[in-house]
Amino acid sequence: MNWERIEGNWKQLKGKTVEQWGKLTDDDLDVVAGRREQLTGKIQERYGIAKDEAEKQVSAWERSATDDWFKP
Repeated sequence: MNWERIEGNWKQLKGKTVEQWGKLTDDDLDVVAGRREQLTGKIQERYGIAKDEAEKQVSAWERSATDDWFKP
């Protein structure tokens, strides 16, 4: 899955994001607004993990995205 598709459908994917990272708030997700770098930063902040680990988690989440995620 490419990030542009995730970014373009961010409002639809907020639920999937919270399933993966439950500590993220609605305000966090609004700030992220689909931007990968912002998501990585918020995960670092909320979970107290290193940037590399947050990047790995985001990459794994992105790879796990399927077309079903984008169905209404």
